[in-house]
Amino acid sequence: MEIKRDLYLKRLIDHEGNGLIKIITGIRRCGKSYLLNVIFTRHLTNKEVSPEHIIKASLDDYGNKDLRDPDNLYRYIKEKVKDDSVYYILLDEIQLVNDFEGVLNGLLHLPNVDIYVTGSNSRFLSSDIATEFRGRGDEIRVYPLSFSEFYSALSPNTPFSDAWIEYATYGGMPLALAMKSDADKSKYLKDLFSITYIADIVNRYNLKGNAEINELTEILASSIGSLNNPNRLMNTFNSEKNLKLSSNTISSYLDYLEDSFLIEKAIKYDIKGKKHISSLLKYYFVDTGLRNAILSFRQIEYSHIMENIIYNELRLNGYSVDVGSVEVNTKENGISKRKQLEVDFVANMGSRKYYIQAAYHIDNEEKLKQEEASLLKINDSFKKMIIINDAIKIHYNEHGILMSSLSDFLMDPQGVLSF
Repeated sequence: MEIKRDLYLKRLIDHEGNGLIKIITGIRRCGKSYLLNVIFTRHLTNKEVSPEHIIKASLDDYGNKDLRDPDNLYRYIKEKVKDDSVYYILLDEIQLVNDFEGVLNGLLHLPNVDIYVTGSNSRFLSSDIATEFRGRGDEIRVYPLSFSEFYSALSPNTPFSDAWIEYATYGGMPLALAMKSDADKSKYLKDLFSITYIADIVNRYNLKGNAEINELTEILASSIGSLNNPNRLMNTFNSEKNLKLSSNTISSYLDYLEDSFLIEKAIKYDIKGKKHISSLLKYYFVDTGLRNAILSFRQIEYSHIMENIIYNELRLNGYSVDVGSVEVNTKENGISKRKQLEVDFVANMGSRKYYIQAAYHIDNEEKLKQEEASLLKINDSFKKMIIINDAIKIHYNEHGILMSSLSDFLMDPQGVLSF
């Protein structure tokens, strides 16, 4: 059964013919090649683009080894452009070509080409695209399967609760979904992490071994939802792992993990002061199955995993996401004190902003007040909401806070946010 990835197909369609190189990035094995070579190619065929005007090359295919030479690739494409109609150039795993930036920028001089490439290499980060393509790169980030994409591939009438446990445990890597047994899924994800992602990092950055970065990744996996920074992680290394790593080394390793699209960070944001506090942040994994595999599936904490999944849903829907902080004045034993209340997510897109709390269960009034506390201290008109893994109907409560079930949010994030 094919899994539709309409969100990304729409983004590709929206960016057609914009004069930029469409660069599809994301963690390895998340489905970028399938998106380009099957889904987008079918779209072009359906709009009656002739096969001669779709120039494709999968550069990780051994049969295309000669095309990894930049001169050969450039010549191959130019020879196929024979008239003034638009040619769609689809190049998979472009980072395997030396001087691929020169080839792609050179092709842009042709007036009738529309270029699409995939790449998993760290050189495809947004900051590097701006530099290497001199403003001609247009990044389209692809994530592992969202929950709704995952759910669409399950047997009809699968209960949400069963699908949620499966997704929270094994994540959204497409090949893991296709596997039948828990043992196969577990082995695949463990191997993917160690043999593919960590091995890539060790080779790319000439590390002496993988022990230290493995330990760091385990610490991050154990602490999703917790505020961190290189200094705090250094102290954890020293106290718990009996390893001495400098904060600078840890900072570099964190960059490597981000460069490989394994993790993302959410920076702490002072809501009242309207400023970022860059010294504190949270790290989330782009796939919870990989996060669990790193810990050998020993630490399945659904409340923290739910927070990670909501973060991913917001990111893949195009939002920038911070961790919110609201300072309030309280009194304890007659003494005034300042206290920081946390808002799980501050999601921004253009002029839109949402303050979001994630609660695995709210089973009494005290818990509800705890979740509402930080939201009620925010004095602006942007939407405030609480997402709960309980069977509730979406509604606004007496304080004007939008209450949504986790199932409604995961099946239609944009619909819930615009409710």
